[in-house]
Amino acid sequence: MSKFPRTIGRPLDPEAARARARQISALTDPVKLRLLSLMAATPAPQHSPSSLAGVLVLSEDEINTAIADLSAAGLLTTDLRGQHQLTADAWVRFGRLLASSGSIETELSEVSAPIVPRAVPPVISRIVDDLSYRFSSTFSHETVARYVTESYSLLADRAHIVRFLPSLTAKFATDRLSALATAEGLVLRGTPEVLFVCVQNAGRSQMAAAILRQLAGDAVHVRTAGSVPAAAVHSVVVEALDEIGVPLATEFPKPLTEEVVQAADYVITMGCGDACPIYPGRRYMDWVLEDPVGKSLAEVRLMRDEISERVHALLAEMAPGAQPAIL
Repeated sequence: MSKFPRTIGRPLDPEAARARARQISALTDPVKLRLLSLMAATPAPQHSPSSLAGVLVLSEDEINTAIADLSAAGLLTTDLRGQHQLTADAWVRFGRLLASSGSIETELSEVSAPIVPRAVPPVISRIVDDLSYRFSSTFSHETVARYVTESYSLLADRAHIVRFLPSLTAKFATDRLSALATAEGLVLRGTPEVLFVCVQNAGRSQMAAAILRQLAGDAVHVRTAGSVPAAAVHSVVVEALDEIGVPLATEFPKPLTEEVVQAADYVITMGCGDACPIYPGRRYMDWVLEDPVGKSLAEVRLMRDEISERVHALLAEMAPGAQPAIL
């Protein structure tokens, strides 16, 4: 047996080394380390500067400065609702450090290899490995790990039943990585990309996407998202679609993320206000439709039929295979 340890990946390039050094430098500051550890241990809604300052007995100015520095180092991110959260890179590389009582010097010597924190189940590492293989010609292992762990975190925050979280994470992360590849021009697209966005991603957007998939097949690529996703698609919506032979059984509410907007040619919003970021070169449309929450099956049927008419009109405008009209 060789006395040398097995390799753990490619050596860092200069840019990656600088980024890693900034992260490690940030975590040698006790204030920033305590702040990141506190945010790792508490729910995102408690991450306001005032609440964090109260727990750490610091001023809000000190908290805001630390948040800015950690964000610049790639350890914190701000979601579409303005809440600060740990990035997937922070979880993967420094999760053990944030939950440990050991010294910084000892723990920092162990962060050269990816670390999955205790809060993330071991199966997530398997998903990272599988998707790293699938996207090996497009993205680095680090990028895939970041998207997988972030996807898991986004879904877990809203999940009422966690049994299927790993499989949903794999599906969500795959879709996000595919969208990222499209947005960055790393894959060639032969079909229009359509994104439907509503508040809960459990009714209107799901109905529109399901009907469009049924009508267009492989001629259009469809995604959905929600500004405040629900735990599951509304059962009355599934029933209304089943009546017209449109399947929806495998779909689930997903948070709105930037890469799916960037990948889209058409972005169709439904009552989610200004939650959807605006990027040039996309065709934005707003469909004013009632929310099916609390509605009867008869009322949802009417919504379904109106959405079907709008989808037919959208298909006529797109003429699948042609370039979309840009506003």
